[in-house]
Parts: sequence; structure tokens; C-alpha cells
Amino acid sequence: MDNAEEKNKSRREQKIRLKRLLRYQWIVKNIPFFLFLALLAVIYIYNGHFADKIVRDISRTSRELKEMQYEFKSLKSEVMFRSKQSELAKAVEPFGLKELTKPPVILSDSAVDKK
Repeated sequence: MDNAEEKNKSRREQKIRLKRLLRYQWIVKNIPFFLFLALLAVIYIYNGHFADKIVRDISRTSRELKEMQYEFKSLKSEVMFRSKQSELAKAVEPFGLKELTKPPVILSDSAVDKK
């Protein structure tokens, strides 16, 4: 029986060696696939970072746009206020200009009227 036990033991060792060899060969055989998976993982991570960057850029641009819209609206309202007739009269008063109280006089060239 010792001989039979030794045969079984050697068969087990051979199976173990064969399994190890098959595992190693399987791994070596699939290295390109593993590299492909690693490449996909890197691309996936890059895509996530790129998307985050785009979202930050869009957010920053949106904030800048809102600030510019507020500035435009405030400047527009200031121009509208300053271009009112009463405000213009106040602005030119230091120069000695005053509003007309009677209609303007039309000047005409006498040489043109004779023709």
C-alpha cells in the first residue's frame, strides 16, 4: 500500500503542478486583455476628471455671465436715468446752459428764399 499511496501522492503533486502551470499560462495568455482593462480604467478615470473640469469651467463662466448681466443692467439703468431731460438740465446748468422756454427760432438763408 505504500506504493499506491506514493502513486496517489505523486499524482496529486502532478495535478497541482499542472493547475499551477495552467494558471500561469492562462495569466500569460491573457496579459493583453489585462492591459486592455487597465487602459480602460485609466481612460475612465481621465474621463471623470475631464468632466469635472468641464463642469467647473461651465460654473465659472455662468458666474461671470451673471456678474456681467448685473453690471449691464446697472449701467443701463444709470444711462437711462442720466439721459432724462431733468437730469440733463441739471448736468449742463454749471456751464450756463438752460432749458428753452419758447420754441426755437428757425434761421433761413435769404439767398435761398429768393429763388
